[in-house]
Amino acid sequence: MANIQVSLSELNQQIKETLDDAFPNLIWVKAEISELTINRAGHCYLELVEMDPVTKEVLARGRATIWSYTFRMLKPYFETTTGQAFSEGIKVLVSAKIEYHPVYGLSLNIRDIDPSYTMGDMARKRREIILRLQEDGVFEMNKELELPLVPQRVAIISSPTAAGLQDFMDQLANNPRHIRFYTKLFPAVMQGVETAGSIIQALDQVFQYEDFFDVVAIIRGGGAQLDLASFDHYELAYHVAQFPLPVITGIGHEKDETVVDLVAHTKMKTPTAVAEFLISGAEAFGQLLSDLETRFVDRVEERLLEETTYLQQAVQQLKLGVRQLVKEEEHQFNLTVVRLKNAAPSFLKKQKDRFREYKHQLEIEGLGNLKEEFHRLHKKAESLQYFSQRLFRSGKNALGRAGQELKIRLKEGLKAEKNKLTAFDEKARLVDPLQVLKRGYSLTYKDAKLLKTVSGLAAGDELLTRLADGEIKSKITK
Repeated sequence: MANIQVSLSELNQQIKETLDDAFPNLIWVKAEISELTINRAGHCYLELVEMDPVTKEVLARGRATIWSYTFRMLKPYFETTTGQAFSEGIKVLVSAKIEYHPVYGLSLNIRDIDPSYTMGDMARKRREIILRLQEDGVFEMNKELELPLVPQRVAIISSPTAAGLQDFMDQLANNPRHIRFYTKLFPAVMQGVETAGSIIQALDQVFQYEDFFDVVAIIRGGGAQLDLASFDHYELAYHVAQFPLPVITGIGHEKDETVVDLVAHTKMKTPTAVAEFLISGAEAFGQLLSDLETRFVDRVEERLLEETTYLQQAVQQLKLGVRQLVKEEEHQFNLTVVRLKNAAPSFLKKQKDRFREYKHQLEIEGLGNLKEEFHRLHKKAESLQYFSQRLFRSGKNALGRAGQELKIRLKEGLKAEKNKLTAFDEKARLVDPLQVLKRGYSLTYKDAKLLKTVSGLAAGDELLTRLADGEIKSKITK
């Protein structure tokens, strides 16, 4: 059989005719956009690939075009429906006409696109990211961190030109209670393919000053809804979930939650809402301190009244006790004196009777032992006198010691109660409103009532502000 010889152009023409016959109609093709270029005329040139889902090896590759007229309709339709930018890295289902050009080869001329296919793939990827974070055990890590009682040192990750950044700063700076916040901006790209890497880099910078900040605020605000896909990113979500400081997000969208929102400690809708969250937390703590101060002052005053009453009762009881003790000791002394007086005559009478008996006996027996017996009786008389004096001195000394001891006990009791009064007076002085004012605070009154909130105030109201060294009268103009 003779060899058939054809030119390259003839071969390419035969291929074109064969393909036209084989694929006369539009066909739906599933692929992933690996490259995308838009020229000045508005034509979109794509490179499509198919990859092995497991090995990620490229199984097929082909070119595609969307002419400017069609592209101007397809791009807004796709992005509005999916909320995803028509860009590289997404999977698409397109309706295309297979074309073969003798010079440029095979390509697909895209005429239509099915957004639901891409949305399904995006949802699938999002579920896979969430499942992977859960399997890695990091999904709830940032939520488990304890939010500081008053988070005032805020690391901000945002674009310097983000519309919501200035709103966030103004909200913090002009809060009604004039709470001071320290903020530091760590710039990052907040839309496009560089978003994830840029935010991760900013988080790494914040980590170097971890001990200085209380929280991290990732705020965006004002961007297009389709840019939210940048926050459905595994590596970015992984860094946020494991970050050692609580992360608060205000990416600026009302309905959807990104994966970064899901792993953050607290998710707010807008940057302004993040600012309000921080302010309300500080206000709540301030109100708590005010309530504690009021309760403390009330409790101190109550305790001071209780202790004063107790001290007065104790002093009264002590006075009664002293009087009773003195009365009892005086009574005992009087009894001792009476007993002594009653005992002395009887004792002397007995001794005299014995003396008479001895004298009579001596008269009978003789005077031999009269002198000796006289001396013995004389010594007994002296002993009786000494005993009487000693008994009297003993009673007097006992009464003196009792009186001295009573004075010491009374003095110590009064001193202890005085120390208690001094201590309570010192406590009362520390919580004295005047002392509080001297530390830099002030009290504001309306109609003689202390103000604890701005609610209920209106323009034209007159206010009285007390400082440590005087008072200021003012009128609300705004």
